[in-house]
Amino acid sequence: MADDRSIEDVLDTIGDQHARTVLAAISRQPRSAKELAEECELSLPTIYRRLELLQDHDLIIEQTAVAEDGNHYNVYECNFDSTVIQLEDDEYKVRIYRRENLPDRFTQLWDDLGAE
Repeated sequence: MADDRSIEDVLDTIGDQHARTVLAAISRQPRSAKELAEECELSLPTIYRRLELLQDHDLIIEQTAVAEDGNHYNVYECNFDSTVIQLEDDEYKVRIYRRENLPDRFTQLWDDLGAE
């Protein structure tokens, strides 16, 4: 986890009921903000606030999609598989296991092999 994000902020984000609802929806399938508002039964401003909060902590990915009519819109997908919270020596540690695409995984493996 990046040092510039406090553990409390990440826990607050994950602890937010609306943020968890949004994460659950996009973990099944990428969705637009409008689709999320309908599925989660939340207002569009609420959805956008949660999406911004989740993006601040790198918990979601935003991509641009093109509709059949040529219009562009953003879709969001979950960027992690699991989160582990540990209490060790009176200190909380948060580990977020991110989803990696195959090229990134290969690049990391290649870099690790070259470092030895």
